[in-house]
Amino acid sequence: MTTTIRGKSLKATAYDISEGYVVVNPLFLKSLDSETLKGLHHELTRVQTEIRSEKFPHGDVQAIRWRNTRLQRLNSAIMILKNFARERRIMII
Repeated sequence: MTTTIRGKSLKATAYDISEGYVVVNPLFLKSLDSETLKGLHHELTRVQTEIRSEKFPHGDVQAIRWRNTRLQRLNSAIMILKNFARERRIMII
């Protein structure tokens, strides 16, 4: 069985977070169990790696800004998730 958040797979949720459709905060994470938190952390890092591995858009300022914004959203979501898990004494790695 696949884990879902609000009816979407963890991978789709990670992409939505990177594009700004979903905001990660403690209220969002509160309803998730430890396995879902681990899975979401895994997917967030996978999407982050995927974005970093894309060809860098040299000279295209708009594309560079979009790439950096997505990476920033993912990084902040990962930090919020790690701190939330630490407060709840949940090992996510």
